[in-house]
Amino acid sequence: MQASQIEIVPFGPEHLEAAVALSRQAGWPHRTEDWQLALALSEGMVAVEDGKVVGTVLVTPYKGDCATINMVIVDETMRGRGLGRKLMDAALLAAGDRPLRLVATTAGLPLYQKLGFHETGTVLQHQGLAGEIAAPAETEATDADLPAIATLDRLAFGGDREGLLSYFAGIGEFAVIRRDGRVSGFACLRPFGRGEVIGPVVAADLGEAKTLIEHFIARRPGRFLRVDTTAETGLSPWLAERGLAHVGGGITMRKPLANDAADPTATTFALASQALG
Repeated sequence: MQASQIEIVPFGPEHLEAAVALSRQAGWPHRTEDWQLALALSEGMVAVEDGKVVGTVLVTPYKGDCATINMVIVDETMRGRGLGRKLMDAALLAAGDRPLRLVATTAGLPLYQKLGFHETGTVLQHQGLAGEIAAPAETEATDADLPAIATLDRLAFGGDREGLLSYFAGIGEFAVIRRDGRVSGFACLRPFGRGEVIGPVVAADLGEAKTLIEHFIARRPGRFLRVDTTAETGLSPWLAERGLAHVGGGITMRKPLANDAADPTATTFALASQALG
């Protein structure tokens, strides 16, 4: 049977169990709840052969600003048959006329380059058991500052992620730093995989970003935490010193439109595709 005989169909709740199995096969930590979160925010497609799910892809739109392509997984028994290209073609069609972003593995890089994506940086995944540290005095927990948080995130990310942040507010926690009575930075903590993930984090500078991350480390001694950052921030050595070891990562990529905005200039530690799902 050839790859052309595989059917691409909309991702429905009936495909969740198979999707979790595929992500585990790929060595990813996503739980059923993590897939449900991603699917609630995304348009998903699955590849089906003889009733079996053999591939997945999700497209997460941020209004008309941009979209991310996530959870591109091909069953290891199906690789080399063009299925990854078929899933990506479906994702590009679903994304419409939006600038696109994704985080690539080394294996997926050649395909994405052929499709017009170019490298923009490197994601560094850090995780481990939180140590005991003092809680910073500058931060505060909040559940009432979502409009200000969404505004900061839009400036840093370059797209409107209000829906994503609202979802995170329902399952996680936010902390902020205020300067002159205004929110100048924020961080989010939510359940994911083996424990919890800190992100996104948006801050005015590296010191403020560290303080926001410390807010949650201090409140989770002995708990398993994950933080995804980028090589450009210089945050990686600091995270390792706090017991969150560098365990992997990916390559950030973009497929811009002709009038796509320039990369954000704010210090940003946003969720990589692996964490969002």
